[in-house]
Amino acid sequence: MSREFVSYLIFIIALIASFILDLCVFSKKDQVVSIKSATYQYLFWVSISLAYCGFLWVEYNSRVSLEFLSAYFMEMSLSIDNIFVFVMIFSSLQIDSKNTGRVLMVGVVLAILFRIIFIAIGIVLVQKFHFILYVFGGFLIFTGVKMFFENQEEENDVRDGRIYKFIRRYMRYTDSEPHGRYVINKNGKSFFTKLALAIFIIGVTDILFALDSIPAVFAITTDNLIVFSSNIFAVLGLRALFFILQKAADKFDFLQQGIAVVLILVGAKMFLELINIHIPVWASLVSIVVCIGGSIVYSLHHNRIHSKFDHKHDARK
Repeated sequence: MSREFVSYLIFIIALIASFILDLCVFSKKDQVVSIKSATYQYLFWVSISLAYCGFLWVEYNSRVSLEFLSAYFMEMSLSIDNIFVFVMIFSSLQIDSKNTGRVLMVGVVLAILFRIIFIAIGIVLVQKFHFILYVFGGFLIFTGVKMFFENQEEENDVRDGRIYKFIRRYMRYTDSEPHGRYVINKNGKSFFTKLALAIFIIGVTDILFALDSIPAVFAITTDNLIVFSSNIFAVLGLRALFFILQKAADKFDFLQQGIAVVLILVGAKMFLELINIHIPVWASLVSIVVCIGGSIVYSLHHNRIHSKFDHKHDARK
């Protein structure tokens, strides 16, 4: 067996085993996931990813391992943006906390399927039309600049969106309490519940985020194995990360800007390679960690300063 075949085989076995464990142990029906439990789950997913990174180091070399790690952190950073959208979806639809775990599990499965499809399409395009990499680079820079200046304070309600209005207009839908069901029967007719609606909206969201994440990973590497594995491993921890961050979503005010800078940098990296300026893999990894970590630290510092200012202001009244 070839080294590449063994690498794919180990990746697939780890993926299937992790899914079975998640379905049978982590995703129990009607169970509220605590932050402590979610933290253990997320550490499990990160450990699996780092173990695979170590395998690549031993089986291939340090460069391949660092490319995987860079791509993994890139996709993990972008997945945080997914989580803030998921928080908004569950809040708008008033999804019971007992049902969020199962809905998110379906969302993760859909995210993996969509990424496999988009990655396969991306690989074919890159192999046949190499210039598409620079189209990806331009798209990332455009997305990053747009994201950097977006007003994060604006609250969105999915009930004002086109998807919700489409479902209400063309399909049988009810706002009645679903009691864990995706479809309920009323007066002899089947109606979709808000759990089904949440899955539908999350599915559309997964497609939109895949349009950002796939070009981003191609900016780091065009190795098919790393592109697939880094994306999937990052998505696997999405559900657990949701429960960790859902109550802290409003504390990371500048995380969006950190992610935006990362997108601009990896997009620029593609164009630099066009003029034979090659950025080392370790430099890409460091820039991702610094941008995301720095934006988180600055967000916490900014909130602490504002909290002290508000406290002093209230004390003077």
